[in-house]
Amino acid sequence: MINKNVKLIKPGNKYLGGQGVTYNAGVSRNTAGSEKVCMNVLPMPPGVHSIPHIHKEIETIAYLLEGECTLFYGEKLEHHILVRKGEQIFIPENVPHTPYNQSKNECIWVVVHSSGDDQDELISMPELTKELDKYKSKSKVRSVKIKSKTSNILSRQNLQRKTE
Repeated sequence: MINKNVKLIKPGNKYLGGQGVTYNAGVSRNTAGSEKVCMNVLPMPPGVHSIPHIHKEIETIAYLLEGECTLFYGEKLEHHILVRKGEQIFIPENVPHTPYNQSKNECIWVVVHSSGDDQDELISMPELTKELDKYKSKSKVRSVKIKSKTSNILSRQNLQRKTE
C-alpha cells in the first residue's frame, strides 16, 4: 500500500532567501516534505536584483510569469539574457547568476530547483554585485530654458532624466 500524501500549498507565506530577495513560499521540504524538487514564486519590483549566487550541484528552471527580466550569469556575470513573459530559462548547476529587473514594471518568476529547498547548497557571491554597476541606469542633470506663457519670464530649471 502506498502511504504518501498529496499536499496543497496555499499562497500567503513569504520568506527572505539567502539570495537577498523575498519569495512566496511554494512546494519544498518544509511545506510538503519534498526532497528532490522545490518550486517558489519570486516577485521582483523594478530595479531589484538578487545577490549573485550559485546553487552547488543543483539545477534551476525559471519561468517568467509576468513582465521581463535580465538574467546575468558567468564567472564575472559577463553574460546576460533578456527573458520575457512566457519564456523559461535553464541554469545549470554551479553557474554564478542573478536575475535583475531593469524594467519599469514588476516581474514574477516561478522558480524550480532540483532539491527539496531553494536554500540548499546556496553559495552567495556578493563580491560580484559590483559587476552589475555598469548596467545600472545613470541620471543626468541638464539645464533647460522654460518660457512662461503668463509672465513671459525666462527661468532655468534643472530637470533630472533617467537615461537607459
